[in-house]
Amino acid sequence: MEQSQSSKTSKRPLQFRDTNQTDMSAWRKKGRTDPENSVLDHQPPNDQKDDNEQDSLEEAFRYFEEVQDRVSLKNSILQKHLTAVESVALQRGLPPEGFNVLLDVALSGKFGDAVNTRILRSLIPASVVPEDSVVSSVSWLCVSKCSGNVQLLFLKWLITVFDFIDHKEQLNALYGFFFSFLQEEKMCPFVCHLLYLLTRKENVKPFRVRRLLDLQAKMGTQPYLQALLSLYKLFCPELVTITLPRKMKAYFRDPEGPWKAAINTVRQRNQENTQVARPLFLGTAQPQSQKRKWNTQISIPASSTNKINFEEDREKKCIDLHSTNESFPVEQLQTFSQLLQNIHRLEFPSQMGSVLTNPLLLHYMNCFKDESVNLRLYYWMEQTLQQECTWCVVDNSQYEEEFKNFLETVYETECFLQEGFSSCEEFLYKSLPLWDGFCCRSQILRFVSWIPLRSSSEIKSHLYNPLAQLFFTSSLYFKCSVLESLKELLQNWLNCQVTRLDSESDSEVHSSNTTLSGLVNTIAELIHFVGWISTVALRLESNHTFLLHFILDFYETVCDMYLRYDLPLLIMPPPRVFYAVLLGMDSVNLNQLCYIMHRYRTNLVTAKENELSKKKILQFKFSNQTYQEYNKYLTAMVGCLWTSNVFQKDIHPQGIAMDDELLKKTEVPDFKNSFNIVCHPALMSYAFFYLQQAFPDNTTVDFSLIKGKEWNRYLEYLYLQGLDGLKVFIESSVKRISQASHSKSGNV
Repeated sequence: MEQSQSSKTSKRPLQFRDTNQTDMSAWRKKGRTDPENSVLDHQPPNDQKDDNEQDSLEEAFRYFEEVQDRVSLKNSILQKHLTAVESVALQRGLPPEGFNVLLDVALSGKFGDAVNTRILRSLIPASVVPEDSVVSSVSWLCVSKCSGNVQLLFLKWLITVFDFIDHKEQLNALYGFFFSFLQEEKMCPFVCHLLYLLTRKENVKPFRVRRLLDLQAKMGTQPYLQALLSLYKLFCPELVTITLPRKMKAYFRDPEGPWKAAINTVRQRNQENTQVARPLFLGTAQPQSQKRKWNTQISIPASSTNKINFEEDREKKCIDLHSTNESFPVEQLQTFSQLLQNIHRLEFPSQMGSVLTNPLLLHYMNCFKDESVNLRLYYWMEQTLQQECTWCVVDNSQYEEEFKNFLETVYETECFLQEGFSSCEEFLYKSLPLWDGFCCRSQILRFVSWIPLRSSSEIKSHLYNPLAQLFFTSSLYFKCSVLESLKELLQNWLNCQVTRLDSESDSEVHSSNTTLSGLVNTIAELIHFVGWISTVALRLESNHTFLLHFILDFYETVCDMYLRYDLPLLIMPPPRVFYAVLLGMDSVNLNQLCYIMHRYRTNLVTAKENELSKKKILQFKFSNQTYQEYNKYLTAMVGCLWTSNVFQKDIHPQGIAMDDELLKKTEVPDFKNSFNIVCHPALMSYAFFYLQQAFPDNTTVDFSLIKGKEWNRYLEYLYLQGLDGLKVFIESSVKRISQASHSKSGNV
């Protein structure tokens, strides 16, 4: 990677060093350095061992800063100082003041590759990495002092600690310098990764697009080149005219360095030892799993901010930016009014993960469909979820809890944006076949509710099949949680349909009937899937009341799709669900079923009226089978709750009609009246308490007393108990006495 054209430059690169940057005594004295520069200032007093380590680290920094001649790795003094640096780095991380010294030594060629490698591998930040130190170290690459392997390791380190660099302005100014290293085949993947993190719209130039296209023609379709070209195309589509894949399995390889696990371990230890923790990351750390070749960092980076004189210059900077065409840095975005004033030139942070915890940036994403922002956020989240989050092998409850918090943050972001992330969908599809159904259950199932609309075949293979296997083999409460998530998924899909209709004109709606047909098929597939697993679950759980409640909640959404969401689709619940509720002993579920049947009737009547009056305009019509199935269910309900002839009139193929001869063999007295609004098992307790109030002198319970006017009074009594679903069903589906005589019957 040596640059021949750079060999004529000065042998000593420019230094970007503050006067107090190597003042290690200031770092030792607690409270004298800038609190933003070191979290160690907040630690409690150290014991003698810690003081000795600080003395050793200070001595090591002085040694590396003053050494001039090349020293052998076998030198005892060198070994002593290397060990001191490595020990402190692994225990507490290095202070910001030490990076300039160590980077200067590692890249200046004063030592061999073995020493330089050990130094670079020990660069574990305790808080932040000063930008000046990074810029100074980059300048060493111009003079060809270090080997290609050391340069490659430095790039990997730079990518790993990118979110720890306190500012990015000077680093972005070196964009062209980094771009020139794309010609090195070994370093090209990591250079593309770094450029992807640094790229802004002003960095996209025609000559750079041509260079990337030439590299792609030479090296083939490489994912790292595709990633950078995709980002360029989003910023300047007129410059990148080739067709690029919308998604890649993985854009960049993981740097595979030792820093991530060590950084998280240091951060956890520092947070435990300080009362005023100021971590740059919010997330979890976890030992490397031996089962998977994945990193274990779960982190939401904080947006990098320039704190130097920020409070003093903020107002002046804002005024200057309002009067120019410069981009508005997100670090200065403090209020919603600032967002509105500068929304057309807002510059998103390099750390896209910080968007998840910034409401103002989420408002921007909600208002503007900026594909460059979505692509960068997709890359960050895909890397984090699929490569760094090994939730399925979590062994430590502390880390599992932090991972849950991370997933909660992602889910809350999806709720805020009212759409799911495709990276979360991919993570879910890959995880479900491996998931035990227990770890992070609530969070994983919440991701299910935000799966974007896809073709039904794709969702069936990736979601329905693995979810069904878990559903049938798990507990009752897991089954209920799955049904709740699928109900929310249906509602989100229906809300998307309403939003689409609101944003389109009538002509657009009619011209997009193919898309509507696909939507209808996908939603119908979901409803049929829920009906199937519900039928099986009721057999497995013996018609459990709790399970029936969640099933009915799902169908309460289904029954109103035509009127509430303007979707030409109504699907009746399967017979196993309908009869389990109709003949059950729970009045709450029976009341909910009555309300659902009332809404089915309202939707079907409206659909029939529209079909008769607008038959030339309607693109979709309900099948006659839907009307026939509803009528069969209605007949069964009226016979069970009102006319006491459910065993004779139920004509459904899976209904409960029985011959009188068979009923007589049951030896049930007065079997013809065994099911009605008085004697129904779910309502019998209401009838009992009504008789106690209406006939307090009766010592025996005689349900036959509830007839005539008492029947009407009993109905009013039921309505007063909150059975509103029963009320609307009877009033809409049963022909009974006139309203006038009904009102005169009085109340209890």
